[in-house]
Amino acid sequence: MGTVSRLPLIAGNWKMNLDHLQAVALVQKLYWALKDAKHDEASVEVALFPPFTDLRTVQTLIDADKIPFALGAQDLSTHDSGAYTGEVSGAFLAKLEAQYVIIGHSERREYHNETDEVVRDKVHAALRHGITPVICVGETAEDLEEHGAAAVPVGQLEKALEGVAKDADIVVAYEPVWAIGSGQAATPDQAQDVCQKLRDVVASSLSEEAAAATRILYGGSVKSSNIAGFLREPDVDGALVGGASLQADEFAAIIRFQKHVGV
Repeated sequence: MGTVSRLPLIAGNWKMNLDHLQAVALVQKLYWALKDAKHDEASVEVALFPPFTDLRTVQTLIDADKIPFALGAQDLSTHDSGAYTGEVSGAFLAKLEAQYVIIGHSERREYHNETDEVVRDKVHAALRHGITPVICVGETAEDLEEHGAAAVPVGQLEKALEGVAKDADIVVAYEPVWAIGSGQAATPDQAQDVCQKLRDVVASSLSEEAAAATRILYGGSVKSSNIAGFLREPDVDGALVGGASLQADEFAAIIRFQKHVGV
């Protein structure tokens, strides 16, 4: 795929945690923890994905204090406007300077019955508004047993990229459902194997250039003690972090994974 250097992306998915006041405290604490550690801001991109009600507050804080974090949302509507009570348009997120949006997280697929078609339509909605979709794919323990590790995520990504422009800016997140919140992460070898196959999908669905440039993240029980192992792999370009992103010191240690790559 060439040797394009991809800037690592460490993304913190807060899920349904923290009101807007708690959000301010966490962002400040995280920023200070990184400053205290003399973290090199240019070495890693950090993106935060707060709940919708926190987005404006976090955006204002990042802006005012010139904090070098990107902002993302946890979901968006397939529609741009209209009579869709409770839905949030990509147009609104773009106005909030959200650079990213998580699409197709396993929790959305499971609890909100989001199909591969809905995920594809949401990817198109994000791209329409200039927001980079973080497309989540992954297999359950049952899928793993029945089809092996890569088959389901590969199929999900192929569907999600249908009709997407060859030069679209996307991020892919491989999250084995059996690893999320279980404390049982995939091994770096397992993650690499699936991420490599997902990069092949980007190459065949979009282009070789897109595949070389696209960042593929691993998610599922990521912590500071295992992040370096994943990021050593050639096709793992970052992490989508859940629970650990709610703890400023732990998330700061994950962001600083390059300091413990040798461990």
